[in-house]
Amino acid sequence: MKLIFEKSKPGRMGISLPDCDVPEKKIEELIPKNSLRSKLNLPEVSEVEVVRHYTKLSTQNYGVDTGFYPLGSCTMKYNPKVNEEIAKFPGFKSSHPLQDEGLSQGALELMYHLEKILSEITGMDGFTLQPAAGAQGELTGLMMVKACFEQKREKRTKIIVSDSSHGTNPASASLCGYESITIKSNERGTVDLEGLKRALNEDVACIILTNPNTLGLFEEEILEITAIAHKKGALVYCDGANMNAFLGIARPGDMGFDIIHLNLHKTFSTPHGGGGPGSGPVGVKKSLVPFLPKPTIKREKDKYSLDYDKPLSIGKIKAFYGNFGVMVKAYAYLRALGPEGLRGVAENAVLNANYLMKKLKSYYYLPFDRTCMHEFVLSGKKQLEKGVHTNDIAKRLLDYGFHAPTVYFPLIVSEAIMVEPTETEPKEILDEFASAMIEIAQEAKENPEIVKTAPHPTTEGGRTPVGRLDAVAAARKPNLRWKKLDKREI
Repeated sequence: MKLIFEKSKPGRMGISLPDCDVPEKKIEELIPKNSLRSKLNLPEVSEVEVVRHYTKLSTQNYGVDTGFYPLGSCTMKYNPKVNEEIAKFPGFKSSHPLQDEGLSQGALELMYHLEKILSEITGMDGFTLQPAAGAQGELTGLMMVKACFEQKREKRTKIIVSDSSHGTNPASASLCGYESITIKSNERGTVDLEGLKRALNEDVACIILTNPNTLGLFEEEILEITAIAHKKGALVYCDGANMNAFLGIARPGDMGFDIIHLNLHKTFSTPHGGGGPGSGPVGVKKSLVPFLPKPTIKREKDKYSLDYDKPLSIGKIKAFYGNFGVMVKAYAYLRALGPEGLRGVAENAVLNANYLMKKLKSYYYLPFDRTCMHEFVLSGKKQLEKGVHTNDIAKRLLDYGFHAPTVYFPLIVSEAIMVEPTETEPKEILDEFASAMIEIAQEAKENPEIVKTAPHPTTEGGRTPVGRLDAVAAARKPNLRWKKLDKREI
């Protein structure tokens, strides 16, 4: 496909402006000369060429609305469009965070009940909807941990994380002034309990765990983990990124977790990715409720208001009260599904993941051959024997019309291929994806060059506009300005 600059012809234009009917002035009289560009170098094309060019470009975008998006750890599931429509209701869309509370009763009521629903789902006693994303929610949670121990006048300096944790875990700990201690996983892919016991002392403020973890495995000893942490006076934080795995089945609060953040843009019907607004609500047990960000939403009879009278609060962590449109979608999703529907989400997510894992484990190395939750991790170690890397497998999938899974994460699995099918994909799509992965495994064995050179452009029978790009050169020497290249440079 040609660049729009390559379609440019001198003299063509997409607009026709009327004659100017006011006195004209030279632009140099209005803008300082040092702020003016001598030449803009814009393409000269007609309106229809512009429309066709960008319409064609739009059809080359890949998203969950156009195909399977099996990104492990990211929960790229399809979200009902009706929730988008509800978020656009005039009363929601036109509300302003600075308007009087009396004119915001509907919004406050929705947020109040959303907090209560999330508390029930997670087994927590209080929630804040302020954080704009999971990472900010995680930071908020650790800020409350710090405030709690400061209020107790206890000096604790360490946070424990697992070696399969998300990268934000140690980052959030560092931002709060804590030192991170990493606990290795055992042969079953879960926390090494003996290693945890050795690391746990009165210097530890909190243990951060993702459950199920980033290998897609449930922490079987979670009750013992939380018990020994509490015995040492430490708190236990649940990275709720993988909550999709046990909605309506199990509650982190019942497992002994003191804090959890949720990703509304992963679990509760907000499109994930594209840089749009997210939401990372944080729930806490009763002892931490006083430290929640302020304001909180309170209800007196049938009136809702924002309560700023919170002397132990860590303060406001986001302007206004979070990303309201995201909350509307989550609330609509929760009310539409109800308790049984939410349980069905988790059951189908787990079923889909185990179905795919069973189909693929004979063709790829499976480091932890046990029942998984909503996602699983394969390894390309078998294919590496023929010089085929996981990155090659991911790129070859593009030739089959699929977006690649997450690769090279978690770091504890060599040549990792992390797959999360989610609950929204039908069996037919899972079978098509499995067939593609199996064919690629066969190609890696019999014809490795076709995998190592993927993806292949449409001109060579592939599905992408271009073939394999030099990713290293693109990162180190990005070409951010268009110029007409000499044939010798192409």
